[in-house]
Order: sequence, then structure tokens, then C-alpha cells
Amino acid sequence: MSKINLSLTPLPYGEAPLEIVERKGLGHPDTICDALAEALSRTLCHFYLKNFGLILHHNVDKVLLRGGSSQAAFNGGEVLAPIEIYMAGRATTEYKGVKVPLDELVESSCRDWLDTHISALDAALQVKIYNLIRPGSSDLVELYLRQQKTGIALANDTSCGVGYAPLSELEQVVLGVEQALNSEAIKAQHPEIGADIKVMGVRRNDRLELTVACAYIDRYIQDIVDYQVKKSQLSRLVESIAARHTDKDVAVVINSADDIEKHSVYITVTGTSAEAGDDGEVGRGNRVNGLITPYRPMNMEAAAGKNPVTHVGKLYNILASTIAGEVVAQVPAVEECYCYLVSRIGSPVSKPKVVDLKLHLHAGATLESIQAQVEVIVSDKLADIHTGYPARGGCRVAGVLAHKAGERLHTGGIIAVL
Repeated sequence: MSKINLSLTPLPYGEAPLEIVERKGLGHPDTICDALAEALSRTLCHFYLKNFGLILHHNVDKVLLRGGSSQAAFNGGEVLAPIEIYMAGRATTEYKGVKVPLDELVESSCRDWLDTHISALDAALQVKIYNLIRPGSSDLVELYLRQQKTGIALANDTSCGVGYAPLSELEQVVLGVEQALNSEAIKAQHPEIGADIKVMGVRRNDRLELTVACAYIDRYIQDIVDYQVKKSQLSRLVESIAARHTDKDVAVVINSADDIEKHSVYITVTGTSAEAGDDGEVGRGNRVNGLITPYRPMNMEAAAGKNPVTHVGKLYNILASTIAGEVVAQVPAVEECYCYLVSRIGSPVSKPKVVDLKLHLHAGATLESIQAQVEVIVSDKLADIHTGYPARGGCRVAGVLAHKAGERLHTGGIIAVL
């Protein structure tokens, strides 16, 4: 069993005078790359399980989106050059004489996700997909398959994961605003709102400021006057959504780079800047909780697309967040929890080399009074990480615990669901 380190933090996060939180929304090029990598991983997991009875080695966590070219215009413009998506990484392409139809799986998983989530984009005509995935190195494949004999999943990397709970008020606001704006209900009422929505939140003491970049869909905007009307509507809508999560004053700015006099405004043909204005890459966007939080601990792991059985770059970030959330939920004395996990390649995934929890307690509580309860929670979660393996070929963290977070592939964090 891994030794569990517990310590206290001196100040709760929310009492700091300044806080910055960002979320890159559903249609942002970086989020698209994360989502396509994760969609392919899930597709591979299903194929491997159906055909071989276990999930085979894969890490399809290298995706690059090269933006296209377009000419947006009021009442509708056109895409001049397609978006190009390059899917790279490693995957098992043959097992016991059976070939894996990788080209077909890449194509279908990417187009299915784009068709489902970026509705204004015609993926068949406006997106080109390239499969650059190759088989994995022999040593990592052998390490992966070693668990067949032992039933013990071994970490395929030396890495670390970090998570925290609970979300601050600003974090809830930023996440809630983007989720609501990209919901089916809002899109039905406001079809002009594209999927590429980025929210930057700043808290200065008790005042919140939200800067929202929204890629409007040009065919739903008649002219510059109509654009201004819809922009004002969006500002009021964001204020009302934010009010569901906070009682604090919230200042909202929409598309702050607009120059109304020159008619230079943020309109797009497809609702995403990927059509012309921006490129994308896995790992440059939201962490597994769906946010970018520079004032919180984060690491540089790109969780999307990594296999959900042995890749600690995914598992430990998910597990650290899960542990932190469980500690806060189950131990009333704990106001705030940060969890850090470190793996060593070749060691059991369920036995991290470092388990470190930093806690802030409510007034009057002591570390000694809650230590045993916290340690039980951590031990249970670590023991639970591969419940069901190898029968399902997966792990509980990426399977059962992530079912309720499946939709967070496009609303919150990136989690494989088997």
C-alpha cells in the first residue's frame, strides 16, 4: 500500500484577492482536438473489447488541427479551404492475426463526433482527416500485455496527476456559462451562437469579470445592426446564467475585439474559428475538470486519447480529482482538498509512488481528527481503480466512475467511457 501524506494549507483558495479561470468551449480548435482524440480512444476500446475481449495498447493523444480558409459575410459566407485534422499516436493494428481497420475507425469516430457536436460544420465537405497513427514500441506493448498474465495493470509512464475540490464560485460560473451557451436549449433559441465559445473569468475580490469570445454563425446575422442586437442579447443571457452560480456582481464583455464602425466583427461560416482564424492541438486546452486554472495546481499532461487502462497521464489526473471530491464530500471538516499522485513506469497503477493530500480544514478541526477517515477514502479509491479488470479489459476509474461524466467530453473534462 502506498504511503499517504497529509498536510494542511494555510489559506482557502477563495480568500485570495485575485483569481483567473478560463474555459475553451466545445467548438474551440484545441477542444476539438481533445475531443477527437478521446472519441478515437473510445472507438478503439470498443473495437478491442468486442473482437479480442480486452483493451489493447494505444495512445492516440497527438492530434493537430490545421485551420482552413473562409470568407464570412452577413446572411452567409463560404468556406474556401477545408479544415485539416491529423490524427497521430500509437495503436495496436493487429492482434493474433486479426487486423484492426484503423483507417475506418479514425474516419468514422472523427466524423461522427463532428457531425454530432459542430452542427454548422459540414464535416463531409469542409474537413479532411489524415490517419498518421503507427504501432507502439515493442517494449511498451510487452509491458501492456504483461497484465494479461498477472491481472495487474502496470503504469506505462512515469508521470503525475493532480486534482482539487471543490470548484470555486468563479470556476463554476465560467464552466456553467459555456455549458449553457452550448446546450441544445440555448441553440434552439439562439441559432446564431456558434460552438466556439471561450470564457475568461477574472475575480477581483468580490467582483467578477467575464470576457466571452463567441463565434457567431453568419447566416443568422442580417447586418451590423442585427449583430449588435444579438450581441446585447448574448450579454444579458450570460449575466442571467452567471447569476445561477453567484450572487456577486458580474461584468460581461462580448467579442471585445469588434470594431463596429468598420464592420469588423466576429462572424464565421461554421461557428468555429478553426475554419480560418485558429489552429488546434491536443493538450493545449482544458484540464480534466474542464477548466484552465493558472492559480490552481495543474500539470502539462494531455489526458485526451491516452488509454484508460495503464496510462497514468490520464488515470492519475482523473483519480486525483475524484479523491479530492470524495474527501470534501465525505469529511465535513475538510473545506478544500488538493491531491497529488506520482507513478513509476512498470509499477502497478493502483500503487502510486507518491500520494500527497493538502487540506484546508474548517475552524476547530484538526488533522489528527480526520486523518483516518481520509486515508480510508484514498485507499478505497486506489484499490477500486481496476475493479473488473481483466474481465472488461478496462478500469473502474475510466469505466464506472466516468459514466456520469461521459457528456463531459464536450461539456467538462475529458474522460473515456467504456
